Amino acid sequence: MPDFIPTGACDKRSCRRLVQSAIDKKMVEYAISVGGTSTGEHGVGTGKIAYLRQEHGDAVNLMAVIKNAVDPGGIMNPGKILPG
Repeated sequence: MPDFIPTGACDKRSCRRLVQSAIDKKMVEYAISVGGTSTGEHGVGTGKIAYLRQEHGDAVNLMAVIKNAVDPGGIMNPGKILPG
């Protein structure tokens, strides 16, 4: 995302979403860089999925193995976060 948004590049709602997205990205990256987490009280969610591997590394593979053992049919939240 550029450091600026040219006048007329988007409507107010779209610009607000772009700015909020950039702020969220910076906050999550900072939190992870100082040993924090990208998650909140409701878990990683689809909004933070891009940071899961950055935060947990290869442990994501183990998470997928456990998820597949518990849900071999892939019926619980199919395709949401972990590959099934």
